[in-house]
Amino acid sequence: MDAKLTEVAQLFERFKAASMRNDFDSATNLLSQLKVLLTEFKSLPPLFEESPNAIQELTIARDIYEHAVVLSVKTEDQDAFERDFFQLKPYYTDTGSRLPPSPQEYPILGLNLLRLLVQNRIAEFHTELELLSSSALENPCIKHAVELEQSFMEGAYNRVLSARRTVPHETYVYFMDLLAKTVRDEIAGCSEKAYDYLSINDARQMLMFSTDKELYEYISEDHPEWEVKNGSVFFQKVKESAPSKEIPSLQLINQTLSYARELERIV
Repeated sequence: MDAKLTEVAQLFERFKAASMRNDFDSATNLLSQLKVLLTEFKSLPPLFEESPNAIQELTIARDIYEHAVVLSVKTEDQDAFERDFFQLKPYYTDTGSRLPPSPQEYPILGLNLLRLLVQNRIAEFHTELELLSSSALENPCIKHAVELEQSFMEGAYNRVLSARRTVPHETYVYFMDLLAKTVRDEIAGCSEKAYDYLSINDARQMLMFSTDKELYEYISEDHPEWEVKNGSVFFQKVKESAPSKEIPSLQLINQTLSYARELERIV
């Protein structure tokens, strides 16, 4: 192993140690140093130049970016996740003939699908699915994300929330919590439009909280405009503050008649 590769390997061990003890400042700083050092390896994407240590360099670079993705989840930094994932992706798509499969590949690919679902980037979600092989689609990590998307599109929100208890990888919990909040916000938005008020018990069941305390905390943090009194949650203030939208029926009728006259003249 040459001196530069040895330096990267030693720095990588320090990075992993800092990440494991949740010293995120040190880990982030060490990761930045590692990324700078990796730019000196011409065997890495996008150049892929042949070198005596190409396999070792590709392997350690893939490991570094995989750990970088996990670190971004720990620090709850979605922008960093996206950057690190796209730096990692060529090691999955373009090095298949040179490197053995990584055991972290499917968990990370599934994690990215979950991120796209949380961010409501459904078109990109399906684009990423199209790029996966049939065997990849059978992996539990990928299937978990696909089943979540199906439940979300069907409006089966209870299945989405209960899926948190069966995550295939510990790193999925962060995005599952974000997805749960997205689901509850969607239910809350529909509820305040459909009802004038709900009992505390009905509101708790509808928003799928296990205790009244969780419901009260949710209302306090996310919907302070709701009014809780006499054992019920009132949405009247929301309805009163929402601007009313009148349909310009007379204008639409005149436009339709005008279109009909023009069509008759053409015919």
